[in-house]
Amino acid sequence: MEWTEYLRFLLALAFVLGLIGLAAWLIRRTGLAGPAVARRSSPSSRLAVQEMLVVDARRRLLLVRRDDREHLVLLGPERDCVLETGIALDPADRAGEDGPR
Repeated sequence: MEWTEYLRFLLALAFVLGLIGLAAWLIRRTGLAGPAVARRSSPSSRLAVQEMLVVDARRRLLLVRRDDREHLVLLGPERDCVLETGIALDPADRAGEDGPR
């Protein structure tokens, strides 16, 4: 094999790896990669997603905190459903609210 064939192979490999990287970046940007990681909101925020659980490929359970109450919500492709509302926070949970759970 000549050096030009090696160079052509390396360029083709770099091109394919670049396409794979571009596809991964696009999938992450559009949200098709699956559930997003819930980010911690600021301490002064009244609303936060405490936990998220993927039930199956199409549905997710969210535990949402609003002020001193939590709400359990099921998100699906056709409709969303509130399963339980007004769950009071335990005093132990309220004390560790600023730290990671």
